[in-house]
Amino acid sequence: MTFGEALDIPAGVTAVIGSGGKTTLLSVLGRELAAAGRSVLLCTTTKIYPFPDVPLAVSTAELKQVRQKHRLFCAGTPLPGTGKLTAPALPMAALAERFDYVLVEADGAAGHPLKAHAPHEPVIPPEARQVICVAGLTGLGQPIAAAAHRPELYARLAGAGMDEAVTPEIAARVLNGESTGWRYFLNQADTPALLERGQALAALLSGPAAVGSLWKGDIQCL
Repeated sequence: MTFGEALDIPAGVTAVIGSGGKTTLLSVLGRELAAAGRSVLLCTTTKIYPFPDVPLAVSTAELKQVRQKHRLFCAGTPLPGTGKLTAPALPMAALAERFDYVLVEADGAAGHPLKAHAPHEPVIPPEARQVICVAGLTGLGQPIAAAAHRPELYARLAGAGMDEAVTPEIAARVLNGESTGWRYFLNQADTPALLERGQALAALLSGPAAVGSLWKGDIQCL
């Protein structure tokens, strides 16, 4: 089973949010879909670094040129002095008309495996037909203060202390409390112990979930 099949990625716009593997997931999905003969655009509504080995377009003219030569490409507007990209110049609705799939990184987590969302997050485009919320299983067992982006908010949503270790029950409280019809991908199941924790967390979630490892290339629906 491919990641795209397990996560039920439809044609059009899909937003990827959360923490613990968003950028890698976009890359994996993009390569799968492009290998199947589809045109796939990777972009963001927040900030991302360009994808290694993926052609980049920073203008509408470049996007047209790149599309003629490649099935998988990235588009965005450079942020001076950062090396990062923000949203492309073309509106999301226009991009959805031009490409079979538009995969959007719509969140940030500052490298943490878990996160809580501030009121202005995530930045999900209204055109999104699917929202995939990623959570990193390596955060389970760590104190909230170390594992979570926006740890104070995470602790408040979980009803737990900042020094309390994250359990599947705590992570489920946060994810279920924030969810608005999301589909979940519990990443970083790189060991049997992490896979078991992921399965326990998936059983507590209010929406459809898959557990897997982008590093190992494995995914399973639960």
